[in-house]
Amino acid sequence: MVDVHRYHEISESTHRIMNPLAPEQVVLLGEICGLGHDQRQLDLASGKGEMLCQLASRHGIAGVGIDVFFPYTTVATARADELGVSHLLEFLEGDAATYASEPASFDVVSCIGASWIGGGLAGTLDLMVRAVRGGGWLLMGKPYVQNDPSPAVHEQLCEGGDFVDLAGTLVRFEDAGLDLVEMVLATEETWDRYAASQWLNVAQWLDEHAHDPDAADVRAIRDHLRRSYLAHGRHHLGWGVFVLRCR
Repeated sequence: MVDVHRYHEISESTHRIMNPLAPEQVVLLGEICGLGHDQRQLDLASGKGEMLCQLASRHGIAGVGIDVFFPYTTVATARADELGVSHLLEFLEGDAATYASEPASFDVVSCIGASWIGGGLAGTLDLMVRAVRGGGWLLMGKPYVQNDPSPAVHEQLCEGGDFVDLAGTLVRFEDAGLDLVEMVLATEETWDRYAASQWLNVAQWLDEHAHDPDAADVRAIRDHLRRSYLAHGRHHLGWGVFVLRCR
């Protein structure tokens, strides 16, 4: 089977933001948190680093991004250079769950789309809480279910994840001692742009790499994800960034 990072490198080759948010929604997160020049952000599983780069460019924050996939940290570093914020940001290769930061040393701690890194949502939130200062912000990006899927569809949508509806997601945050104070949710249109653009990226890669040993697996994964999205995901799976503060 194709490594999951390799598949995403192919399917999201044209993406700077590796989730269903629109660029203006990423900007909105910085505005919600009232970011400024004297603040620092830690981004766990930072991907291509676009969020940190944009917030540093717009608000002058400093930050650290860490991701296990080296090609993404390379892209992130190049993007910081492009936007003139490389002096503010550091991108590291490594397991975000084991990153040793000084406790309570960041004004914002984010984990956008990798709520599993701490062994599940509760463990990941615990990692984030340790790193954030008193009165700071936590940004958790994750899926949720909507429109009451059947048990069989719910199981298919999760595919190893553990997603609940928005009310259930709130309960999980409360159980972790956190207040949900804001949220920025993907729309059906931004979901479509995120999903459908991946189909085109894969199609173009297959055209150019027809004899690649991974081609058949890449096609099979794309076909499975496309069918699942159109059959169930578009109606029953939501995605958002939840803005949290410690009680």
